[in-house]
Amino acid sequence: MENNNFDIQEELKKLPGKPGVYIMHDERDNIIYVGKAISLKNRVRQYFQSSRNKGVKIEQMVTHIRRFEYIVTDSELEALVLECNLIKEHRPKYNTMLMDDKAYPFIKVTVNEPYPRVMLARKMLKDKAKYFGPYTSSQAVRDTIDLLHKLYHIRSCNRNLPKDTGKERPCLNYHIKQCEGPCQGYISQEEYGKAVQQVIRFLNGNFDGILKELEEKMNAASEALEFEKAIEFRELLNSVKKVAQKQKITDSSGEDRDVLAVASEEEDAVVQVFFIRGGRLIGRDHFYLRIAKEEPHKAVLDSFIKQYYAGTPFIPSELMLPEELDDIELLEEWLGTKRGGKVTIRVPKKGTKEKLVELAANNAKLVLSKDKERLKREEGRTIGAVKEIAKLLELDDINRMEAYDISNTNGFESVGSMVVYERGKPKRNDYRKFKIKGIEGADDYGSMREVLTRRFTHGLKEREESKELGGFTLFPDLILMDGGKGQVNVALEVLHELHLNIPVCGMVKDDYHRTRGLYYHNEEIPIDKSSEAFRLITRIQDEAHRFAIEYHRQLRAKGQVHSILDDIDGIGPARRKALMRHYLSLDAIKAATVEELADVPSMNERSAQAVYRFFHGKEESVEGNL
Repeated sequence: MENNNFDIQEELKKLPGKPGVYIMHDERDNIIYVGKAISLKNRVRQYFQSSRNKGVKIEQMVTHIRRFEYIVTDSELEALVLECNLIKEHRPKYNTMLMDDKAYPFIKVTVNEPYPRVMLARKMLKDKAKYFGPYTSSQAVRDTIDLLHKLYHIRSCNRNLPKDTGKERPCLNYHIKQCEGPCQGYISQEEYGKAVQQVIRFLNGNFDGILKELEEKMNAASEALEFEKAIEFRELLNSVKKVAQKQKITDSSGEDRDVLAVASEEEDAVVQVFFIRGGRLIGRDHFYLRIAKEEPHKAVLDSFIKQYYAGTPFIPSELMLPEELDDIELLEEWLGTKRGGKVTIRVPKKGTKEKLVELAANNAKLVLSKDKERLKREEGRTIGAVKEIAKLLELDDINRMEAYDISNTNGFESVGSMVVYERGKPKRNDYRKFKIKGIEGADDYGSMREVLTRRFTHGLKEREESKELGGFTLFPDLILMDGGKGQVNVALEVLHELHLNIPVCGMVKDDYHRTRGLYYHNEEIPIDKSSEAFRLITRIQDEAHRFAIEYHRQLRAKGQVHSILDDIDGIGPARRKALMRHYLSLDAIKAATVEELADVPSMNERSAQAVYRFFHGKEESVEGNL
């Protein structure tokens, strides 16, 4: 909602000359840009000075600014940290946004335990265990762990050793000779520790010893005519060689570093990252970003580094880039604080390191050229479809859409769902479930009224208590109702009562329960069924329905569905189900006589009287109705 009381020119005069973060809002109070500044006074003023060359993206953003706010910090480093957090939380429209959100696996060795284990981990915790990685392939990690169990016979169970020693029989891994049975005390902690040290050497890339040992065992078994053993050793030998070949040497320093490069074309960009661990290239990955036309590569890299390393659990000691960034020293300080040790950002000018950066850049160009058409199709399915919907409804801009649906079983247990789409993609962290509390029976309109009232009342309350936007405090640009005129009017009534002005659109279905058009401003708007807008509307409708049904099933599966009939003495699950099958609604049960209730299968006169008394009060004579 536009804040008409905010005078931008007057507020500019009040800005302090201190470091901090500034937050730009549009007419709907959405956060559209977050930035940091050494001096808030100087930096924010620049956006509103006509003489400055701000670039196309910034000029467009400025036209949408209706108010701004700022947070003062003690240092520019604190401002950087806050800027990263706010961008990640709110994903503002005019910040260069990272489109991928990937978590890479580690190999974890629990050296903090008396009998350590080797396992896959998604996060690097401060638990005194040793972590190796991150790796780009979960399957490669699982294969490596499986190989380590075969080579060194490390346990894979969750038993608390040595406390649980001898309490249970050894597992299958002991019998197939992939574990030495520490759970039975068959191996000392000292001997087991030696095997663990070999695992750690292997994960550090020292393969020579195990390769020589396996080759000797294979040859010995072959000479002794134990061909099955020889084949087993040969397969292990090949597996180790396969792992060793993936650990391509890139330099002899043995350091951990990431190599970054970027390629861009129009509004598409790809950042390529090479992961070097212990001096070895263990993998690579690429990330898509949406950028402004002619946005410089160093600005893209700056945005990527802040967003990517704000969320990744591992930060290497060095980043290698193709060009200098403006805030290298500040970024180094921030990364070092997150890592707990020094981080250096370098721009190599010659030798192997320069070639590695060049290789990353070439790969980024290759990915961009190869996937350009796919990127365009993806944009058409998401952002393009949203633009089509906005054009159909004659709305200026749509970013966030919320859709609602109701699900129940013959009116006995109603639940509501709220799904959220931003820029045409589902934002599952913002999905919400509602268990209907104040409505009895199959009253979809009443249930929807309760859901919307609870959702927006809660959002308004959170807005009053906190200046930060997130969760329920983020209001949609468009509300989509899983129905036509009736559902839309319910939503409009709720919004009117809460003094909110949000467009509401119904998704109208035909006789076969298929979407045929949109109901907006008291008229039905047809949609071309071959358009991306129609496909997106259908996806949103299906998602809202799926989410509601899934929640309903979860409640039933956990035995949490509670009918009002459960509160009646003598009515257990069997009789409750019988009543639900026989009568289509709670009102029908209330209207039934004792004789009619007693005729329901599994019911008797006593239980029928209990039901009747429950709904009609003890003061009424049940006998008089017999």
